[in-house]
Amino acid sequence: MKKRFFIALGLTAFSLLILVGCGNDDGIPSSSVKESVIIAMDVESEPAAGFDPILGWAAGEHTHDPLFQSTLLTTENDLIIGYDLATDYDISDDGLTWTFKIRSDVKFTDGAPLTAKDVAFTYNNAMKQATETDLSMLNSVEAVDDTTAVFHLQTPYSSFAYIAAVVGIVPEHAYESAAYGQKPIGSGRYILKQWDKGEQVIMEANPDYYGEEANIKKVTVVFMSEEASYAAAKSGQVDVAYTDPDYTVRPITGYDILSFNSVDVRGINLPCIPAGNKTAPDAAGATLPAGNDVTANRAIRQAIACAIDREALVRDVLYGYGSVAYSESIGEPWESQTMKVEYDPLRARAILEADGWTLDANGIYEKNGLKAEFDLLYIASNSARTGIAMAVTEMLKEVGIKVNPTGSSWDQIAGLYYKTPHVFGAGMHSPAGLISHYYSGKNGASYSNPVVDDYIRQALAAPSVEASYEYWMKAQWDGNTGVTPAADSPWVWLVEIKHVYFARENLNVIDEKIHPHGYGWTITNNVDQWYWD
Repeated sequence: MKKRFFIALGLTAFSLLILVGCGNDDGIPSSSVKESVIIAMDVESEPAAGFDPILGWAAGEHTHDPLFQSTLLTTENDLIIGYDLATDYDISDDGLTWTFKIRSDVKFTDGAPLTAKDVAFTYNNAMKQATETDLSMLNSVEAVDDTTAVFHLQTPYSSFAYIAAVVGIVPEHAYESAAYGQKPIGSGRYILKQWDKGEQVIMEANPDYYGEEANIKKVTVVFMSEEASYAAAKSGQVDVAYTDPDYTVRPITGYDILSFNSVDVRGINLPCIPAGNKTAPDAAGATLPAGNDVTANRAIRQAIACAIDREALVRDVLYGYGSVAYSESIGEPWESQTMKVEYDPLRARAILEADGWTLDANGIYEKNGLKAEFDLLYIASNSARTGIAMAVTEMLKEVGIKVNPTGSSWDQIAGLYYKTPHVFGAGMHSPAGLISHYYSGKNGASYSNPVVDDYIRQALAAPSVEASYEYWMKAQWDGNTGVTPAADSPWVWLVEIKHVYFARENLNVIDEKIHPHGYGWTITNNVDQWYWD
């Protein structure tokens, strides 16, 4: 039973009434009869650094359309690459030069034209920042003329098109790093009109946007907890409210339950090196502790992979709003079917015993004095991650592996990222996600395999995204080695989370693109196309 903080909830609901205003005579908030919507998002969706693409807004792992800025490219509903600012692009034979031709009819919201100089300025500055946006493959970007931007790469990177689909372009003439994120000037579909930190964001449609006119002229986003989001919908104070699957057992009159397919998966990192190690120094020279004596054992990792009943997690934790997952690339063109593993607790025990593990008096496996026991961290405020952690604990207990589930915050987990397994969320509109999980020096499992690294390098050197798929799949398994559950198993992937929302019955939420990891701003990707009946 989850704790419910009713006092805090009451205060939040009261604050929301002040923020979004009163309803009309029909008892429906005014947003429902205008060209506007009010959306409740997770509190973690509020960007600490503001709405600045140079500092990572909209990019990194939590990818979404940046709204206030335009991007060179875009991902279409089927995840193929489309065009936004760019009208065309060309890649040199060696993969090191990308040339983008951009539109000449785009203006920033202060009236200044957007040119290739702004593109070069954005990327050249973003390269210097330590954010989730990995631009380490870039060397420099130059503006040849007003409509031509040339990207010089240090190394071939076939997936760069996906980066160009999420990095918003900022104006060189009006950019100041300390202030831009608070009042961004862009060329996107919306203009940020008001930001009350810790409470809400109000945006209005950009009247000079070069694309189609927005149906929804005003969007208000309020940040709140799961419980407060549910209460806000129940009291009719928001039009769309994010929710966790377990709230769907309590439907709300006047609201539909919407669920969206995603590549948002949950899994557990299994550090592959012994305790006592350190990560490589970051740009500031800082390191983090790395390694875990129990999960460094390959047999432990393989046993965990086949000891977890993923179907039960979907049924009992996600209430059916999800599906089983065996990789972070569920349903994407680069997913390898060899990542699948059958639920087989007897096989899990056989794997351990073949490796020399024996049961102690308490039914826990041990080997050479080392017990099959480890801590499992999870974000305590997240219902799904909490449920997964508790269910996995019981499932692994059945095969003689003791798990100590520990609720925490993400800030605390980040410092233990490389040494303690934790319930992890991932999923990108790009095969580059495999780099962050399997490439040496880049992943939270401290995993390293030169064969896997070589396939990843070949994938990045491929002449096109499509040509890279073969190598991404070989990195997972080539017939002899790889990251599959039957091989190195540095991660155990568990479930795909469908993104679930309560939405007013008379609001048509248009959202056909598969959602990436992150419950927040992704829902607004197509908010300009929504409409009221």
